[in-house]
Amino acid sequence: MNYWSRAGKIVGGVLSAALLCAAMPAVAQEKYPTKPIRMINPYPPGGAVDIAARIVIEPMRQTLGQPIVLESKPGGFGMIAGQEMIRAPADGYTLVFGQVNTHAIWPVLHRKKFPFDFRKETIAVASIADVPSFVAAAVKDFPFKTLKEALDYAKKNPGSLRYSSAGIGSFPHFDMEMLARRAGVEMRHIPGKGGATIVHDLANGDAQMGVVNVASAAAMVRSGTIRALAVIADKRLEEFPDVPTLAEIGFPNVGTHHWLGIFARTGTPDHVVATLHKAAAEALKRPETIEALKKQAMRPFVSESPQAARKWLGDELELWQKIVDEVKINVD
Repeated sequence: MNYWSRAGKIVGGVLSAALLCAAMPAVAQEKYPTKPIRMINPYPPGGAVDIAARIVIEPMRQTLGQPIVLESKPGGFGMIAGQEMIRAPADGYTLVFGQVNTHAIWPVLHRKKFPFDFRKETIAVASIADVPSFVAAAVKDFPFKTLKEALDYAKKNPGSLRYSSAGIGSFPHFDMEMLARRAGVEMRHIPGKGGATIVHDLANGDAQMGVVNVASAAAMVRSGTIRALAVIADKRLEEFPDVPTLAEIGFPNVGTHHWLGIFARTGTPDHVVATLHKAAAEALKRPETIEALKKQAMRPFVSESPQAARKWLGDELELWQKIVDEVKINVD
């Protein structure tokens, strides 16, 4: 083969490669979405995650032009929902609407139990909202009307005060353990299954205290079925101006920032993540969305960009690693 034939083959090869490279961005940037999107809820229907997801999904659907189907896949410390997403292609059509338990606490606390590497397999698309929580108390057979009175009772009767949680290692469990340590009291833990358990236990008098999100507990506080002793928030809530913050009572830096967010599988194309983030951000700017969240005592808490969302999730994982190391809850 002479020089010119070799040169012709080389040039032809280069041109073919160039044409292939030119075509690649078109493939990578293919239109999204072109079919319905699955949004998986790691909890049963009716809780804070389900409520927030339904509020945000509708305006996102309008922006994206495709249905978003909400599915509940509860159990396994969020692992069932996480696995469902990770088994699907990394194309943005299977997402998880999670919260601080499923996407910050449990991946740290139950790291050895997770059948996948959470940090490597999951990315944050956008933070969505945060939900203040009450330190709430039973009314039935529990006469104390302030947190100080309840803690004084716990000091005088070690182990007698029973508190309910959403389960071992949930943020209400951590919050009550941290409060007990800071107050120098001993309480008895009654683990439940989800935030609804706490409200049920308090209403029936099966437990005497617990941390429960305001979205789940507001109606019962208003009706007098349970009592709000304090709120975990940066300031008092407009809807409950007489309920002091934990910091006001003397317990700063106690209590979890209970956030909600949307998550995707690692490897999802950047333009898909950007499209989803933009749809979420636009949804949270709409007055009707803000009002709907406000009625559930939720506040928009949206990350500025997909990059900011990833940093936020990384920071939360680091924070909870420190808390888990400090509190040392036994999950075996």
